[in-house]
Order: sequence, then structure tokens, then C-alpha cells
Amino acid sequence: MKLLNLKKTFTLFATALVLVPSVANAQYKQLPRNHDQQHSELLASQKPMASDIKVANVLRYMSDLSKPELPEQDEIYGEYWASHGVNPYIGVAIPEVKDIDVSGYFHPIMGRVTSGFGYRPRFGRIHRGVDIGLKIGDTIRVAFDGKVRMTSFDKRGYGYYVVVRHDNGMETVYGHLSKFIAKPNQVVKAGDPIALGGNTGRSTGPHLHFETRYFGLAINPQLIIDFENGVPIKDVFTFNKSAVEKSNLGRGRVAKKSTRSKARATASKRKKSSRKK
Repeated sequence: MKLLNLKKTFTLFATALVLVPSVANAQYKQLPRNHDQQHSELLASQKPMASDIKVANVLRYMSDLSKPELPEQDEIYGEYWASHGVNPYIGVAIPEVKDIDVSGYFHPIMGRVTSGFGYRPRFGRIHRGVDIGLKIGDTIRVAFDGKVRMTSFDKRGYGYYVVVRHDNGMETVYGHLSKFIAKPNQVVKAGDPIALGGNTGRSTGPHLHFETRYFGLAINPQLIIDFENGVPIKDVFTFNKSAVEKSNLGRGRVAKKSTRSKARATASKRKKSSRKK
């Protein structure tokens, strides 16, 4: 009896082995003839992901995502650099509006503002910076990250002065110094000492003459900086070309133009009266 059951079981198992391949073959025959070729080509064109992705690249990519976008360094420090003037951008096209990141500002020296930005009737010219009182020998520190463009001397104006170009595209000027600490082409970080305060050049007493410029145009530093607390008013300053140009024009030139127009009008009246006679 047991032997009979074993024979039946073996027969059923053998039948199943025969049927399974036949079913599989039936399904396989329904596929396109070129399926094998397509399948082989697909496998050949695939590469393991690990061959293209490296841990170092992933880490670098993730770190780049957390960094703010900065202007191209070649664009900032590669153009209009070799100039011996405070304004190296004469004749250059200036953006109409530009947002400038000033969040990294460091106050050059804490002190009382003794003179602001604007036209000075006494001297008949524009004062293109802010004067901060100090003692001769006080340390002057750079306002932003950047590179020293020049150190020079102007006996009729700035005295000993330093010009620094910054990563944000601005330039700052430090005048009436007594000694240089930084050198031209030296890379500096905000807060690094660059000079000692003094009373050189056209100066009535020890102070720092401090200018903030963009593409050579002097911006009123008090629009950017809270001088009482030594911090930027906002993290971003919006430069407006037309507004800054007007502030650089000043009342002096306007007054001269009006005086000239009055003189011309008076002269024309005299000519007319002389003709009538």
C-alpha cells in the first residue's frame, strides 16, 4: 500500500516538472523575438551608481548649498586694480541699482563723528566721507573682508591713506593716517589692523577720514552704518546710482551754476540796454 502511494506521488511530481518548463516556455514565446537583445543592451548600458558618486563629492555639494552666493573674485580683483587713484573706475558703466551685502562690517574705530558727508561751504567742496575723532597712534581696522589695493600719501588731502577693495564689490578709504600696517595686495579680514590713526595731510586735528565707495562713487557712510553703535543699519544696502550721483554733485556746483546763469542774464540785459541807447 505504501509502495503504491509512493509511486503515485513520484508520478505527480514528474508531471509537474514537465508542465512548469512548458508553461514558462509558453509565456516566453509570447515576448518579442528581439527581447533578449534589448535586455542585453540595457544591462550593458547601465553603470553601478557607486562608480559615479563619491562621498567627497557629496560632502562638497552639501557644503556648497549652505554658502551664500558671492561675486566672482576675478571680476572684483582682476579689473581696474592697477590704479594709483582713489577712484579707478573713471569712465566705467555703473549699475543703476545694486544690493550690497554689508553684514560682515567691522567698525574701523569707535569714536565721535566730528564731521559728516556732504558739501562744505567753508571749503567750497564735497566732503566725501565721515570724520571720526581719535588719538594719534590708535589702531585702524579694516571694515570688510578684502584686499589692500593701495597705500599712498597726499599732502593736500588724505595725507597717508589706504584703499581696500572688498569681496562685496565696495572700496573703503582710510585717510590722515600716521603709519601703515597693511601692504598693497595683502588679503585682509574684517577687523584686521591696517594702519595707525594720525593727523597728516589736509587735517585740522587727529581724526580718521573714512569713505565708502561703489564703482568709485562715494556713498554717505551714515546711510550704511550706525556710527553710534558701530554696526550696519541693515545687512543689505541698496545702492542707487542716481541718488548717489546727486549727493556727490552737492550744493557747491549747483550754486556755481546758478551764479553763472545769473551773470549771463545780467550781461545780456546790459547788452540790450546799450543797444537801445
